[in-house]
Amino acid sequence: VGSVLSSYGWYMLLAAVAVYFLVQKVSRSLAWSGGRPGAAEAAEEPDVVVRRQEALAAARLRMQEELNAQAEKYKEKQRQLEEERRRQKIAMWESMQEGKSYKGNLKLNQQEAEAGASASAVPKSKPNKKPLRGGGYNPLSGEGGGTCSWRPGRRGPSAGG
Repeated sequence: VGSVLSSYGWYMLLAAVAVYFLVQKVSRSLAWSGGRPGAAEAAEEPDVVVRRQEALAAARLRMQEELNAQAEKYKEKQRQLEEERRRQKIAMWESMQEGKSYKGNLKLNQQEAEAGASASAVPKSKPNKKPLRGGGYNPLSGEGGGTCSWRPGRRGPSAGG
């Protein structure tokens, strides 16, 4: 017995592990197909299945109605934006025909629209930020920067000799 174990022990151990995993897989597949909870109840009570399907259909219908309402709101907003763009183009064209600067009018119109939209909102003030570097900073000149300034060495042979 000792000589058989010493010569074939690893093979027997690997075979035992393979059989163990095979048994586990077969037991899972049998439990999955045959022991599914609710399969027997659904076969016995078709009204439960019908009620569940009706509930699913009602939920899908509600979600579709919500999606349609959102799409309608989006289309209305797009129509309003398109109308506003059309008005701006007409105003720009009229000011061009009169010989005025149409870009200035466009900016004024946009500011008025923003002022009307932001009248209900609180305007945000930008904090005063100091610049990261001084005004005299130029990275190409080597002045005004930090303490590190590298310059290439001289060309040609060394001065010695």
